[in-house]
Order: sequence, then structure tokens, then C-alpha cells
Amino acid sequence: MTTASTPVRPAPPVPAEAARGRGGRRRRDNLSGYLFLSPWLLGLLGITAIPMLISLYLSFTDYSPLISLGEANWVGLDNYRRMFTADPSYWHAVRVTVIFAVVATPLKLAAALGVALLLNRTLRGISLFRGLFYLPSLLGGSVAVAIVWRSMFNREGAFNSFLGWFGIHGTPWVNDPFWALPTLMLLAIWQFGAPMVIFLAGLKQVPGELYEAASVDGAGAWRQFRHITLPMLSPVIFFNLVLETIHGFQGFTAAFVLSGGTGGPVDSTLMYTLDLYIKGFTQLDMGYASAMAWVFLVVVGLITAVLFSTGRFWVHYSDAEER
Repeated sequence: MTTASTPVRPAPPVPAEAARGRGGRRRRDNLSGYLFLSPWLLGLLGITAIPMLISLYLSFTDYSPLISLGEANWVGLDNYRRMFTADPSYWHAVRVTVIFAVVATPLKLAAALGVALLLNRTLRGISLFRGLFYLPSLLGGSVAVAIVWRSMFNREGAFNSFLGWFGIHGTPWVNDPFWALPTLMLLAIWQFGAPMVIFLAGLKQVPGELYEAASVDGAGAWRQFRHITLPMLSPVIFFNLVLETIHGFQGFTAAFVLSGGTGGPVDSTLMYTLDLYIKGFTQLDMGYASAMAWVFLVVVGLITAVLFSTGRFWVHYSDAEER
């Protein structure tokens, strides 16, 4: 038994007027899209792109805010040469910033993960505790929080009053060259709410069947955490690690407030961004500060690239076989 095949008729040609109409509607749609994007595009150009290009130009000049751009002299690589060979405060700021980022970032992530594990429960009122732990991150790196922190850790502050109940002699934490930077780190660690929420969201995605199977096999809490929780959370850990590392190197507000804008005592809290601010807005050496900013941008970019390049060795994705 055979069936006759139905011939395929070619589609009728689109009239020229209809084609022009479709093209006009497409152009109007594109114009509407660009119109809605225009505030963002103007902000990108006026607030980010153009100032960055001007800053790149200034990094090769001896520009000061006291003169106009046209009066700045071209000095070539002198600012960069001075930065690496003739400015001791620069390398001191680099050392302080690296110590801050290397110590505070892992401790902040550890605190965030630990609290997230405690809050990953279905208990009455658990949402209230989640909100309370997240509250410090809502305040962010505000000046008000840094002022309160400074008053708490003064010699007559609340922390020394608490230690006095146990007969411990008070210490001028923020005014002591040894304790000023750890006090600054403690403030950064205390604001662990944002990575905590991200960890909590990641924990909600771990299948409960994995823990049930591990319990049947006799795996304890530590083995379950090591072989199930950490591998399943590795993409979230990687995400938080990248963000918090960048934030650690960008620390400015707390260091500025706790030190009174000087990086003291004895430059113990002289973060890189604070040193950049002092060079540009206190000493009015804006050309040199611009060079510092561009070196900072390149270094942070390289650190981020290194983190991404090493991530493939320890970050495990559940759909890795499909990639």
C-alpha cells in the first residue's frame, strides 16, 4: 500500500510594505530598549568609564587638585617608579592590607559558615535569629558603625568594662599599635551576615537523602560535613571567597574612622586605600594617587584571576558531567 506524497508549497513572498513595517517595528523596539538603558549607559560613561580614563592619564602626570588638567606636567613612569622604589609608606600599606585580607577573610567566611550551619534548622523563631545575625551586614561599612566600634574599644569603652568584671586590666585597643589592626579585623569578621545568607541558601540545596545514606553507612557529623557538606557547598564557598577577598583589599571606612584618617597608631591601620586617600586628598598628590589606584586595580584583578584558575581543582558542580 502506497501513499502519495503531498508536494510542499513554497511560502508566499512577503510583501515589501509588510517587510518595511516589520523593520520599522524592530527599530522602534531597539530604540525603546536603548531609551530604557540610557540612564545606566550615561552613568557608566559619566561616573565610571570617563573618570577611569582621566585617572589613567593623570597617573602619568604630576597633577594636583590645585591646578587645572592643562597645567599638569607629563612625567611618564615617574609615579610608578617612585611607588616601587622610593616610597616606604607604600610597601607598609601593602603589608598591612595583605595581612588584613589574609587573616580577616578566612575567619569571616568560617564564622559565616558556622552560623549558617546552626541556623539551617526548622525551629520556632529561627527566622528572628537569622535576621539578627544578618543585621550587621545591613549596616555595611558605615561611618556610624565604625564610630560605635571605636567607642566600644577605647580604654573607657564597653569592652574594657566587661573585662574589668573579671579583674582584667583594660587596654586602649584602637590606640595600641599591636591591637589596632586586630580590632579592625574583628569589625570586618563581625559583619559576616551577607556570606552567611548565601551559605544558608546553599545548604538548603543539599539533598537530605545524602545525609540519610551517610548515616546508614555509619558516617558521623564530621565525616558528613567533610564529604557531603563541603563538596556540595564548594561553588558557594568559591563565590563568597572571591567577593570577600575583593572586599578585604578594599577596606577603607573603618580604617579611616578608627585611625582618625591617619592610619595610626604608628601606621598600624594604614590600609592601601587609606594611603591612597592620604596621598590624593591630604597631600594633594593626585597623579601619584591615580597611579596607586591603577596598580591596585591590576593586582586585585590578578588575584581574582588566580582564584578562578585554582577553582577548577576544588570546586565541584553537581552538573559537572553535563558540562
